[in-house]
Amino acid sequence: MGLGHRIHRGLHGGACDHDGGLMHRPRLYETTAAIAFGGLRRVVYDNLVELSAAAPGERVLDVGCGPGYLSRRAARAVGPAGRVEGIDPSPEAIAYATRSAPPNATFLVAAAEHLPHADRTFDLVISSFAIHHIAPDERGAALREMRRVLRPGGRLLIADFRPPRSRFVSRLVGEAVKHNPVGELASLVTGAGFVITGRGDRRHRLHYIQAVPARVSAADAGRRASP
Repeated sequence: MGLGHRIHRGLHGGACDHDGGLMHRPRLYETTAAIAFGGLRRVVYDNLVELSAAAPGERVLDVGCGPGYLSRRAARAVGPAGRVEGIDPSPEAIAYATRSAPPNATFLVAAAEHLPHADRTFDLVISSFAIHHIAPDERGAALREMRRVLRPGGRLLIADFRPPRSRFVSRLVGEAVKHNPVGELASLVTGAGFVITGRGDRRHRLHYIQAVPARVSAADAGRRASP
């Protein structure tokens, strides 16, 4: 069993593929994540918030929020006039996030592919290290849901780990990156109706994509609405 697989099982409480990798031990996850980022977790996550361009007063959705660390960092950026909502399918993670929530953040048990929000609700959707936990045949639906809940002019930031190039490191981390679709992120994002506005790599083997909803002409909208 690779080190990554051991860490994955520890973080998710022995979760298997049939439960979608639900997080069962959020406190352990937070401790392990702090160690894994070498004391730079706050810097890394604040960099993601900066890349998202979260601004005071905005309403933000964090998809696959886990224990809510990125949500809490985004809540600082949007300030008391803004709101952040985190969703995750794990009741344990949401309970933990709720206990640690600042006044302008709330958390809800929900799946990315079935967001319980009205159309055009949010200014910004963010998602970090979550897409690889979504079943491959549901990832497109999850991205389409993220687009649906964005307001006109809204933005998307999605980030995940880049698989290591070294065969030795790949064997070491094992399951932690086995199902990581980072190479497919661009096609998933554009296939869901987004236009990519930026992409790149950051420290700790992170890859990110910035995007906005593609504009749909009135004619195209009419054709899509036709039976």
